[in-house]
Amino acid sequence: MIITGDDPEYIAFVKARLRDQFLMTDLGPLRYFLGIEVSSTSDGFSISQKKYIQDLLARAALADERTIETPMELNVKLRPTDGDPLPDPTRYRHLVGSLVYLVVTRPDISYPVHILSQFVSAPTTVHYSHLLCVLRYLCGTITCRLFFPRSSSLQLQCYSDATWANDHTDRRSLSAYCVFLGGLIVAWKTKKQVAVSRSSVEAELRAMASVTTKVTWLRWLLAEFGVSVTTPTPLLSDSIGAISIACDPVKHELTKHIGVDAFYTRA
Repeated sequence: MIITGDDPEYIAFVKARLRDQFLMTDLGPLRYFLGIEVSSTSDGFSISQKKYIQDLLARAALADERTIETPMELNVKLRPTDGDPLPDPTRYRHLVGSLVYLVVTRPDISYPVHILSQFVSAPTTVHYSHLLCVLRYLCGTITCRLFFPRSSSLQLQCYSDATWANDHTDRRSLSAYCVFLGGLIVAWKTKKQVAVSRSSVEAELRAMASVTTKVTWLRWLLAEFGVSVTTPTPLLSDSIGAISIACDPVKHELTKHIGVDAFYTRA
């Protein structure tokens, strides 16, 4: 159990009440929880999963300690039929499942992990080779961590992007976004869209609608914490067409098939 807050006296009171009702031990300041390492300094605190990565690499049993600079090559298009089926897919599934949890503190591997997780039902030798690339990247970046400064603005800012018809199997697009609170990243996601987009503008607009729902929830959450967020949240996207549709209600008639996403993004 993690107890946090800005009132030390009330935290001590809660601990005392818990000890009266349950058999518990106070382990002191948070340092390690469910594979996540937490370190605190006067400037802020950081979280990482260094030991988790070390254990993961040990289970992977790599033949050497070679490292690479990127977790996945640019413009890689993986298909279910690439390569030969693995005789025993258990190791692949186990490693990919571990990487899914690692994304909690490593947004830099969110995209390749999402791609590799699509083939856990029938992985091939090609898929496994790309999985090893992610592991070698982690081996070279094992000390990377997320840092949360104590002094940071409370202004939300988000970025969204999409790849149109990226999947050669079902032609669905991929949405990705990240949300920053001041200078620190607080939310990120890479996910295949649920419907086939008929244009790159539509794919980008669906990605913008997805991050808008996350920002709406974060603004409500900050309000629950007593943090007043009165200024608009900038949403940055590289699609001029999607931005135009989201901002101009007149264009709504030309995009009835994506009218709901356009309306929600404008709202």
